[in-house]
Amino acid sequence: MRLWCFAPATSGNAPAKGRPSSKFAGVYVLKKIYDWMMKLAGGRHAEKALALVSFAEASFFPIPPDVMLIPMVLARPEKAWRTAAICSIASVLGGFLGYAIGYYFQPIGEAILALFGHPNGLAEFRCFFAKWGAAVILIKGLTPIPYKLVTIAAGLAQFSMPLFFVCSAVTRSARFFAVAALVKRFGPEITEVMEKRFYLVTTIVLAVVVIGFIAVKLLTHSSSTC
Repeated sequence: MRLWCFAPATSGNAPAKGRPSSKFAGVYVLKKIYDWMMKLAGGRHAEKALALVSFAEASFFPIPPDVMLIPMVLARPEKAWRTAAICSIASVLGGFLGYAIGYYFQPIGEAILALFGHPNGLAEFRCFFAKWGAAVILIKGLTPIPYKLVTIAAGLAQFSMPLFFVCSAVTRSARFFAVAALVKRFGPEITEVMEKRFYLVTTIVLAVVVIGFIAVKLLTHSSSTC
């Protein structure tokens, strides 16, 4: 079994060894977290760790479970669907915690939304859900935008819990099974490119996330008059 994918990358256009320059400091921290989670994914309790990260990410944890899902599928492609199922189920269950935070602990939910650039989260997302409904969960659950925004906002908006569960199950399963399928088919090539060009890949991903946040901000603002 090849476990080369768990070794930290040292090539590419990374900063020199030692203390990173200010230009790369933020991405350097992300790289360290990436390396740590790659090692965790190769450990004895990888499946339990994946479930924990997937559960936590749906309500408060900042790192997406894809960081563990990808190397785990690479290491054991024959267990790709099992791994994706663990990730999906844990993420859906974690979504209920996010929903509960918004529903039962409104000040905490509003504080988390404010942290992500939505200081008027309650009013904004109530209108957003009223206008777009289940599409909010189905679309945002497939994007790199933190899913916790959806789960907490759904609770704040008192969105239908049964519909929330169905949409979460559909969108999270679709995302993680799609990732597992792509990695199983193209894994080694994807990992090699990502490790050699980690800083470029990170910049592109962050740009997509920022654009997504701006789009959500504009949409919620446009719905604030409902």
